[in-house]
Amino acid sequence: MQLNDTAAIVTGGASGLGAATAEALTKQGAKVFAFDLPTAIEAAPAVDGITYVGVDVTDVEQVQAAVDTAASAGVPLRTVVNCAGIGPSARLLGKKGPHDLALFAKIVQVNLLGTVNVMTLAAEKIAETEALEHGARGVVINTASVAAFDGQIGQAAYSASKGGIVGLNLPAARDLAQYGIRVLTIAPGIVETPMLATVSEEFRAALAAGIPFPQRLGRPDEYAQLALSLIDHDYLNGEVIRMDGALRMAPR
Repeated sequence: MQLNDTAAIVTGGASGLGAATAEALTKQGAKVFAFDLPTAIEAAPAVDGITYVGVDVTDVEQVQAAVDTAASAGVPLRTVVNCAGIGPSARLLGKKGPHDLALFAKIVQVNLLGTVNVMTLAAEKIAETEALEHGARGVVINTASVAAFDGQIGQAAYSASKGGIVGLNLPAARDLAQYGIRVLTIAPGIVETPMLATVSEEFRAALAAGIPFPQRLGRPDEYAQLALSLIDHDYLNGEVIRMDGALRMAPR
């Protein structure tokens, strides 16, 4: 699918995977609407072709308004890449007692329901666009994690939320097939995002040492490169792709 003269939505677009993807899409000629929290947008760099939109993806009214903005850009909305997410860790039963159930619910709400909110409301707008070859209209790429398959100690909530995205992938692709909308999911391993920027070099080296090959952390631009490849390949649909250097997470 060609991106030039189309609109794209990227959630979590102010930093990390989302920022790299938003910039990559603009280089292909897309008009990008980067959804993120206002506090995150304040620190985001100004990039030609990217319009930042303050959105809490758990708020349906905010999502609807932001999607309407992207859909009225004067070019057809064809692409959605959902990168917004949070990853606090806590054991189901730890030294301080049981998992904070409100925190568990919040993680699922942001990572899973936030993805569903944006995908569903954006799909409605994509379905209204003119069909391309073979009835194609657009593509949605969601972000899971290797934690969906190999959740570590303390990742119950995060793994549940990302496992939900993996489970969502195929039925969503089947639901949206009649509208010419493909659905794919990327499951990254350990990637150099702002969350890792605060840890020591020694800790980062230890993380990299556990990756079979290449024995290094992944980069946000590699996620963006993969997203572009999935968008371009019109016969890929309903698939989850791990981007992890063959990493399989140990219990801790």
